[in-house]
Amino acid sequence: MPPGDDAGVFVLREGLALVETVDVITPLVNDPFTFGAISAANSLSDVYAMGGTPHTALAVAGFPTCDYSPEVLRHVLKGAESVLDRAGARLMGGHCFEDSELKFGLAVTGTADPGCILRKDGAEAGDVLVITKPLGTGVLTTSLKGGRLGDSEMEEAVRWMITLNDRASETALRAGAHACTDVTGFGLLGHALNMVRETDKDFILRLQDIPVMQRVHEMIDRGMVAEGAYKNMKHAEAMVEFQDGITEEEKLLLFDPQTSGGLLIAVAEDGLKRFDEEGVFAKVIGYVVKGDGGIRVERG
Repeated sequence: MPPGDDAGVFVLREGLALVETVDVITPLVNDPFTFGAISAANSLSDVYAMGGTPHTALAVAGFPTCDYSPEVLRHVLKGAESVLDRAGARLMGGHCFEDSELKFGLAVTGTADPGCILRKDGAEAGDVLVITKPLGTGVLTTSLKGGRLGDSEMEEAVRWMITLNDRASETALRAGAHACTDVTGFGLLGHALNMVRETDKDFILRLQDIPVMQRVHEMIDRGMVAEGAYKNMKHAEAMVEFQDGITEEEKLLLFDPQTSGGLLIAVAEDGLKRFDEEGVFAKVIGYVVKGDGGIRVERG
């Protein structure tokens, strides 16, 4: 089952809490610097999803010494540091171990006001559901690995994956968001279920309003679907009610595992103006109603 909240929170004293998380991924792109940058943005995202501010990080690297030179790892670290610099956080050290496949990620420490933590649950009937990045990174990175897309055709996906969720998180707090999570490996529907399960609310999602990166539909039609999307769908499809006519391909998109995806936010409708005022990408994709912890996907 998907986990609970996106990061651990430890209250140090009144007005100050630590926010702790760790995440490690395998390469999604061919360039080591870009991979390091994506991995760092992905690791930081859990702190932002809780309404926190990251301060320090420790690198975690699995490195196959027989396959790569140390120079590759140096470029990965430089990519990660470039994103940490943008976040105002510092790399304090880390640990590298021998592995059969290159892996990299960060253990991140941040802080937050204990009274302003963004939790996964807490959505209220009448809220709108907002997402702050388009879907499709799983499909597009699978297409790159499968030779259907070249490096130059990944620019949009890379741009979104290295975009920090800091401004989206800050805006969500100022907008009075009731619930928040980041959309990553379990896909949009997996993380939405994690927000609504064991509550007395339902989420209604409108398929036609969900933003999608360019060429994603084309790549799905060509069979470029991440294995994780099938696993996510097998696990959670029975817990989602789909309107008649929604195809398997469309379902797979909603279960597509994202890397460094956007925030999924439940907020009162009058809070939406904050995102417009602050120039933060935010698309309304559904709404919250009273229910029994389920999700319905409508075409729109």
